[in-house]
Amino acid sequence: MNNKHKKYINRAFYLAQKGMGSVAPNPMVGCVIVKNENIIGEGYHKKFGKNHAEINAIKSVKNKKTIEGSSIYITLEPCSHHGKTPPCVDEIINYKPKEVIISNKDPNQKINGKGIKKLKKNNINVIEGIHDAIGKELNKRFFLNQKHKIPYVVLKWAETKDSFIAKTNGESKWISNDISRTLVHKWRSEESGILIGVQTAIKDNPKLTVRKWKGKNPIRIIIDPNNKLQNTAKVLKEKPVTLIYNTTTTKKKESNFFIKINPFSIHNIIQDIYKKGISSIMVEGGTKTINYFIDSNLWHEARIFVSNKKFGKGIIAPNLNFENVNKEDINGDELYITNNNAKF
Repeated sequence: MNNKHKKYINRAFYLAQKGMGSVAPNPMVGCVIVKNENIIGEGYHKKFGKNHAEINAIKSVKNKKTIEGSSIYITLEPCSHHGKTPPCVDEIINYKPKEVIISNKDPNQKINGKGIKKLKKNNINVIEGIHDAIGKELNKRFFLNQKHKIPYVVLKWAETKDSFIAKTNGESKWISNDISRTLVHKWRSEESGILIGVQTAIKDNPKLTVRKWKGKNPIRIIIDPNNKLQNTAKVLKEKPVTLIYNTTTTKKKESNFFIKINPFSIHNIIQDIYKKGISSIMVEGGTKTINYFIDSNLWHEARIFVSNKKFGKGIIAPNLNFENVNKEDINGDELYITNNNAKF
């Protein structure tokens, strides 16, 4: 592999990651324009519905004439259809670069090679597959969405050294340390939705918002089959949007959407979540809800904090037997991360 190509694609990956949490359900994309071994322009997809990476990179070039004969590095094949924005491939062709270097082909059926084909038809050399695996990891949510039409599911919980997720009375706050909790808020900002069961909503009365990190609040999702959630719950009184899945009622009240699911199952709820444009969710509790996802193999990634605290007795943490785990120290908390290739 050409080291020059790797260098500039890596720069494009770096730029693409800046769109994390802001572009879903679109993929994160970065673009770098190079002429005579110098970067003359670069950009990334900043927000869903706004300019794509290629357009932002072109706009950043001071002298647009210098784009002719350049090399354009893009983490994902440029779009070739009219969506919320015009086709990026047409704009690229207008500026006559000599070559376009791409990490991944876009799996979206509206594109899926059409952008590459159009570039070649206009005598622009195309090189594909530069750091293909890195590109797919970067946009693993998007690739999963496109292939299987399901959201990417992350399980998250904190447990004590003696494997409890809460005390006997249900109290579970502050098992992990402050740095770990800040990291959780960062994670929340990166996913489209956050899901908990109704018992966690009642006992903890959480806001489920991003407060310890700068970023977008996820859509809140409550599993409440028997409508036990009270009007005083923080998830119903404060923005952003909350979806409450139940067995009896479909209605809208302020920013809360009550959604009847029949037959009522996590699998059917997950399908409905995806149809609503939610491309990824983080499941934060409680044990019963998380265990259902585990037992049904409805998850792709699990992130578990283990603190040095001990409760002696309480509510047992979710039961997950995992292999190939990554372990990291978070200021005394142990963070375990493992992956699962569930297709539902």
